Amino acid sequence: MHVSLRQTDDQILLAAFQDEASREQAFTRILEKYSERLYWHIRRLVVNHDDAHDVLQNMSIRAWRGLADFRGDSSLYTWLYRIATNEALSFIEQRKKRTSLSLSDQESSLENQLRAEPGFDARKLEWQLLQAIQSLPEKQRIVFNLRYYDEMPYEQMSDVTGTSVGALKASYHHAVKKIEAYFKNIPN
Repeated sequence: MHVSLRQTDDQILLAAFQDEASREQAFTRILEKYSERLYWHIRRLVVNHDDAHDVLQNMSIRAWRGLADFRGDSSLYTWLYRIATNEALSFIEQRKKRTSLSLSDQESSLENQLRAEPGFDARKLEWQLLQAIQSLPEKQRIVFNLRYYDEMPYEQMSDVTGTSVGALKASYHHAVKKIEAYFKNIPN
């Protein structure tokens, strides 16, 4: 089966992946279709560009290994986001273990990484928002990023995170309230 690079339908790409002759081309096309969104999702979780790139590579390897067994219980996009989220969380957990940081120290470390990013300007609203997001607990940070940046519906977020829709709505609400409080406490 030959797949044109212009064809973007996930079902066609998945069928092409099952055929040994078109497997690599199909997987390349899947990555082309989703890697930018996945990169930014990962980047918002791990902050650093190099770390996000490494996590994306690990996610791609896991996706390659698991795609032949993809059952289609969720969309391909949701499945890839779940892998990306799990890889990012594993990376953060490994980093915590390597550096033996407490949770509050880890959050400070993420904020310090954000401040070290090229172009960082604490006076700009977008950087302030990123700092506010980094101050959230991990679960709220993930939920906020998926809903705010990726505009992911709660039902799809539930598939990605394995959390109930009600709990996700509550986490998002709490995250928004904490971000609002963060902005209220910024000195003028």
